[in-house]
Amino acid sequence: MKYYDNEIRIRYAETDQMGVSYYSNYFIWFEESRTEYFRALGILYTDFEAQGLFLPVLEAHCRYHSPTRYDDLIIVRTWISELGKTSMLFDYIVRNKKDDSLVSEGYTVHVFINSAFKPVRIPELIVKTVQVIDKP
Repeated sequence: MKYYDNEIRIRYAETDQMGVSYYSNYFIWFEESRTEYFRALGILYTDFEAQGLFLPVLEAHCRYHSPTRYDDLIIVRTWISELGKTSMLFDYIVRNKKDDSLVSEGYTVHVFINSAFKPVRIPELIVKTVQVIDKP
């Protein structure tokens, strides 16, 4: 699988006083889409956590192009563009489903660590399963 498209409906609680989606929610949508990307591959975060492995965020970025509002449907496209020995980079493009307009784009960098917070190699399951692409 090269990428995963996750559809999200903007909830009223995710908007600010101006009726626009609050900026920090994009990182929550990135997380949800990243989780669904893995789920579509048959990989669950909880399986790694049961093995004492964790995948914290080292870096997060989002560039906003146009607003979304309550009840809008957005598509968050998620893919992996870099896979190192211990870290991986997820990219995201968010589009409004109604008119396919670009809403935002961003990325998150993650590192696999053990329970002692030491970096560890990316599990072989991920290395064998994911496809690294520049941009879909």
